[in-house]
Amino acid sequence: MNMEEKWSYKKAGVDIELGDKLIQDIKGLVSRTYRPEVISGVGGFSGVFQLGEKWREPCLVAGSDGVGTKLKIAIDLDKHDTIGIDLVAMCVNDVLCLGAEPVFFLDYLACGRLEAGNFKSIISGIVRGCEEAGCTLLGGETAEMPDFYQDGDYDLAGFAVGIVEKSALIDGGKIQKGDVLLGLTSSGLHSNGYSLVRKVLQSQGASLSSQIDGKILGEELLRPTKIYVKPVLPLFREVEVKGVSHITGGGMVGNIPRVLPPYLGVKIYKSKIEIPWIFSYIQKLGNIEEEEMWRVFNLGIGLVLIVSREGADKASHILEKEGEKVIMIGEVIESDRKVLVVE
Repeated sequence: MNMEEKWSYKKAGVDIELGDKLIQDIKGLVSRTYRPEVISGVGGFSGVFQLGEKWREPCLVAGSDGVGTKLKIAIDLDKHDTIGIDLVAMCVNDVLCLGAEPVFFLDYLACGRLEAGNFKSIISGIVRGCEEAGCTLLGGETAEMPDFYQDGDYDLAGFAVGIVEKSALIDGGKIQKGDVLLGLTSSGLHSNGYSLVRKVLQSQGASLSSQIDGKILGEELLRPTKIYVKPVLPLFREVEVKGVSHITGGGMVGNIPRVLPPYLGVKIYKSKIEIPWIFSYIQKLGNIEEEEMWRVFNLGIGLVLIVSREGADKASHILEKEGEKVIMIGEVIESDRKVLVVE
């Protein structure tokens, strides 16, 4: 044992001064997301959000998620400015499913060694996601963990909180046979199925720089998850939405049943859905069964809204006015939470 050797936290791999400096550097960036209800600023032990008198019977709706192994694509391409959008999207879209307006967001970043450029790029993406969702980046945590993560590796987790009036909660209880499913198109893979995607690419020796029909594969795989908050919130005020399903891991087959009463199911007309090229490419490259594709990926539909047949046209009009492409992808049937995919 060398008794003369002197150790410090920095020598052990944790740079406190750099972490503090980076927090100061991003204060102006983060403050762009502040809503009027925010009391505290960046750098305290906690964030403070005042409810005020806007809500009569406010219910808090919370959700937490990450972006999975899509992070490996960002690391491999050394492009970190969009993965934060994915992080926010995965959380706020979940909160939206109960009819809630996301109001603030918290992030957790863990890495082996803090790299200033990557850190600022990641945070800039989180800020952009919060701006798209209309919520405040209220706080977060950065953990530098040498020996636990390799240099260059990192992980992200996010936490979103929304507010909804008790009377406006969407719990699926009003869904009836004959109601219709309106699908809002995805921007691509979103943040699901990347463990399978990466294995398929590795097994076939496919490069992220490959061009498919003029599109660069790596850019397509990093395309950020779509945030549906601002287009959908106006719909909640105008039309009775009975159920909302965020199509994440598990696809439509796994996620739509989560909002259905136990005696109902849905029928999805796959011919109505224009499946983006990236899904067909991955399926062909990996020789993946169609049933597995439906069970893993969103296949072009990122959010599903269940409304009455009578309200479908009005709902579609409102959403299209907000810039969404809306597809009537199916209907509610009598079944024990089964999802039937038919032509």
